[in-house]
Amino acid sequence: MPAPWRDRSGRFSALKAATFAALLIPGIAIAGAYALDELGARPIEEIIHETGQWALRFLLISLAITPARQIFQLPKLVAIRRMIGVAAFAYAVFHLVGFAADRMFDLWLVGSEIVLRYYLTIGAGVLLTLAALAATSTDAMVRRLGGKRWQSLHRLAYAAGLFAVVHFFMQSKLNVTEPIVMGGCFIWLMAFRVLARRSGTQKAASPLVLAALGLAIALTTMLGEVAYYGLFTRIKAIAVLQANLDPVNGLRPAGVLLLVGLGIALVAGARWAWERYRAAAAPSLSQPAQ
Repeated sequence: MPAPWRDRSGRFSALKAATFAALLIPGIAIAGAYALDELGARPIEEIIHETGQWALRFLLISLAITPARQIFQLPKLVAIRRMIGVAAFAYAVFHLVGFAADRMFDLWLVGSEIVLRYYLTIGAGVLLTLAALAATSTDAMVRRLGGKRWQSLHRLAYAAGLFAVVHFFMQSKLNVTEPIVMGGCFIWLMAFRVLARRSGTQKAASPLVLAALGLAIALTTMLGEVAYYGLFTRIKAIAVLQANLDPVNGLRPAGVLLLVGLGIALVAGARWAWERYRAAAAPSLSQPAQ
């Protein structure tokens, strides 16, 4: 098996090397903060939270590779998708190890809490799914399973993403800002795939469709936040709606997703305009001088 910073032919890959280094940075930062006693009064609990959040972030990034490759015409990104997915699994393992350490590695207690507490059961299911995906992420397993069976198995990443967001949401309790953002990102990723399958990748990746998608996801996120606070807290739904519509309160999750969605559409539009310009300029450049 080649080193993470090498391609399949064994040559050095700057893209894979940079990705590998970037995947290590959060873990190194967490370990350094722990060594320097900078994780607060309950460092193990902070490690649990940080490793879990990074596991989810990397899982969503791995799911974003296909849309990014299709929208921005970057086929080389496929080379780092598996690496990011395996990193998500690794951080999820550290998340579980941190949870066990917080229980003094009492495996009976750990197991009973996972069984009795719904959000922990969901998290354990996500970890098992990621383990299966990581174990079958090699080229050898692709050959052994066959392309279609391998692709069908790895569609479980969608379920893992959904339930990872649910797990994050349930354990966050009152402060659900980041889980709502993560949930909105997941919905965007799934919605783009649906659009690409139904109308074709080229149409789904068009700037206007992407802008409309960004607007729709932002609106969905805002309504979801309003519904959550209205149903599960004492905060009135109208107050949450006003907070979303008042720029003085800063960016709410819906605002973050709107900026991200419109940013994607803007970059896609710039790429489209550049390609049109090059196509228009090509004939004139190919004509001989008079």
